Amino acid sequence: MTHEVSATEWDAFLDQYPDAHLLQTSAWGELKARFGWSVRRVIDGGGGAQVLFRRLPLGLTLAYVPKGPLGEWIPSLLGALTEVCRRMRAFALKVEPDAADGQELAEALTTHGFLPSPHMVQPRRTLTIDLRPSEDASLARMHPKTRYNIRLAARKGVTVRPTTDIGAFGRMMRETGVRDRFSVHSTDYYRTAFDLFHASGACELLEAEAEGQSLAYLMVFARGRRAWYFYGASGSQQRERMPTYLLQWEAMRWAKARGCAEYDMWGVPDADLEALEQEFARRSDGLWGVYRFKRGFGGTLVRSLGAWDRPLMPLIYRAYRRIARRAGD
Repeated sequence: MTHEVSATEWDAFLDQYPDAHLLQTSAWGELKARFGWSVRRVIDGGGGAQVLFRRLPLGLTLAYVPKGPLGEWIPSLLGALTEVCRRMRAFALKVEPDAADGQELAEALTTHGFLPSPHMVQPRRTLTIDLRPSEDASLARMHPKTRYNIRLAARKGVTVRPTTDIGAFGRMMRETGVRDRFSVHSTDYYRTAFDLFHASGACELLEAEAEGQSLAYLMVFARGRRAWYFYGASGSQQRERMPTYLLQWEAMRWAKARGCAEYDMWGVPDADLEALEQEFARRSDGLWGVYRFKRGFGGTLVRSLGAWDRPLMPLIYRAYRRIARRAGD
C-alpha cells in the first residue's frame, strides 16, 4: 500500500539518514514546489523518496527523484512510486541516485526496468574537497596559483562577510550569466532558497568586497557531513583582486566550522581526469569554463551513477528519449 507522507513525516524519516543529500530535504521540495513543480513524498518497505513532478503538455508529467531514493528501496519502494507516478500521469520515473558510479546498483536498476537516461538533470561529475585536514594542510594541497590568489585577494584588501542582500546577489548573478553565457534563476528563486535554508543554519550567502564595493557572491549549503557550492556570481570590475578565490576559501571555512567533512564544488565536465587536464586550457564551453577555476582547490574527481529512467508510457517515453538525445548532440 502506498504511504504518501507529509513534509513533517518526511523530515522525521530523513532523520534516519543524516548524510542524505540536500536535494532530498523537504525544504528543497518546498523550493521546487514554489517554482513550477509538484512534490510527493513516499515511504514504503524501508525506503523513501521525495519525488518532483514537472507538468508537461497533454496533462502528462515527468517524475524526478533528485539524489535519491533513500534506504533499501529496490524493489520494495517501486510499487508505491509507480502508483504515485500513475496518479500524477507521469510517462516516466527518473532517478538520480546519490551514489558513485558502480556495477551493483546499475545492475539492480536494469533488472527492475530502468534504462540509463540520455538526459541528466544534475552534473554527473564533481570535485569534492576533504575538509578534515588543518587549514594549512588544505592550502598546501591546492595548486600553487590558487593558493597564491587566495592570499593575493587578502593582501589587496578583499574581505568576505555574510550578507542577506539577495537583491544585489540576484543582480550580479544576471550579470555573470550574460558575461559567461549560462542561464540563471530569478532573484525570487534565490531569495526563497535562502529563506528556506538560512534560518536553520543550512545556508549562507557570502559577499566579497573591497573599498565598499561588492565584487563577488557565493551561496553555500550544508547538511550533515557535506556542504555544496551551488550558486556563485562575480562582477566585471576589479577582477585582478581575485575575490572569487578568497570567497571560495571562506565558504570552505564556513562549512568546516559547521562540522562538515566534505565540500562539493558541484559540477565539472563529464570526462576522466586525463582528458580534463589535457583539454581545460583550450576549452570554455559548458562546464569547461569553471573546471579551470575549480581544479585549483585540490579536490577529488567523483562520478555519480547518473540518471536512470523507468518508462511508464513506452510510446511517449521513446519520443522523449529521441528528443533528449538530439538535444545532447
